[in-house]
Amino acid sequence: MTYRLSQETLREIGTKIKKERKRQKKRALDVAVEAGIEPSYYSKIENGGAKVSLKKIYSICRTLRLRSSDILPF
Repeated sequence: MTYRLSQETLREIGTKIKKERKRQKKRALDVAVEAGIEPSYYSKIENGGAKVSLKKIYSICRTLRLRSSDILPF
């Protein structure tokens, strides 16, 4: 099954990720590296400008010690 997320949903996900990263006082570069994501791509995810796979979202959630339900709208 393939989910296609709207641009608005991608922005919401990115905003939640960024807010949590800042709450934890982590640098975007550190989260990106630990999650195995290219830093420039990670930046686009946080800013809602990248189509992101669920696999990458799960990786970011593991890095930030979040449940995917904290980030995903479904």
